[in-house]
Amino acid sequence: MSRSLFQRLRLPVVAAPMFLVSGPELVTAACRAGIVGSFPTQNCRTVDDLDRWMGSIADQLSTSPTSGVAPWAANIVTHSSNARLPEDLRLIAEYKPELVITALGSPRPVIEVVKGYGGIVIADVVNLKLAQKAAAAGVDGMACVSAGAGGHTGHLSPFAFTSAIRQFYDGMVVMGGGISDGYGVAGAIAAGADMVYMGTRFLAAAESLAEPDYKQMIVDSGPDDLVISAAITGTPASWLRPSLLANGLDPDNLAPLIDQKNYTAGDDALRRWKDIWAAGQGLQAIDDIEPVAVIVSRIQQEYREAMRRAASRVEEPVALGFFGVAESRDGELE
Repeated sequence: MSRSLFQRLRLPVVAAPMFLVSGPELVTAACRAGIVGSFPTQNCRTVDDLDRWMGSIADQLSTSPTSGVAPWAANIVTHSSNARLPEDLRLIAEYKPELVITALGSPRPVIEVVKGYGGIVIADVVNLKLAQKAAAAGVDGMACVSAGAGGHTGHLSPFAFTSAIRQFYDGMVVMGGGISDGYGVAGAIAAGADMVYMGTRFLAAAESLAEPDYKQMIVDSGPDDLVISAAITGTPASWLRPSLLANGLDPDNLAPLIDQKNYTAGDDALRRWKDIWAAGQGLQAIDDIEPVAVIVSRIQQEYREAMRRAASRVEEPVALGFFGVAESRDGELE
């Protein structure tokens, strides 16, 4: 990510795209609060819906004061099962989101279009094999979905994953996996990440599309209330135990609900994502349903506190740079 884009961010955070949760209101609230807002194109049932969503986001942000407004991102599934990929890509070319995040497939189908208008391509990766393929494809960045992430989750520690990727990749790294406060953001930046993927923290935001009961369950739950299972979609994902129980499922004895991988919401009796709810390990930081602006302000306070704490523990502090935390050579924070 270019220095100019970093300078437009209040914090190095992406409000991660969440299936059936991220919508135009959440995206624009995140961007106005100074972090990257994003949504999956699959949240729109039709191409016309997607056209309206993108138009709404572009119009709302264009009328906002340019100072302090962060870029927005579209998240697009590039797997061959996405029959709507050409139409979604056509709208991406029309509305030109500055960042495009690819998922569940090779990033190659979008690279020419997005880079053609000067956009940035970030590949969603869950292991080193996929990260190496993404690097070979020429992506500008990687969103590293690690252990602790909500929904479909990775198995590697966020810090180990970032360290391993840095051995062969010098592009943008976005660390994701259980980070829900500013202290975690600071730790991620110190560990070599450029930004942080933060989904669960905004799940209970006032602007999210999550149902009220879902938001309250997020507020009431903690990390011990999560179950990792491939039974729901065919791929390991992190589910809320109370949600499984509410749908008559035994969290400790989950039998596969489907015969093959299926990531859609479905129309069966137990609808994935709609009735059975996901979350990541950062639940403990969420104790209320609040507007995005309030959440981001708190994360910023925590981030600054963490940076000051880290600076106080080194003998010869150096300038910390972006996001309102600078330090002089004598150790005084400016």
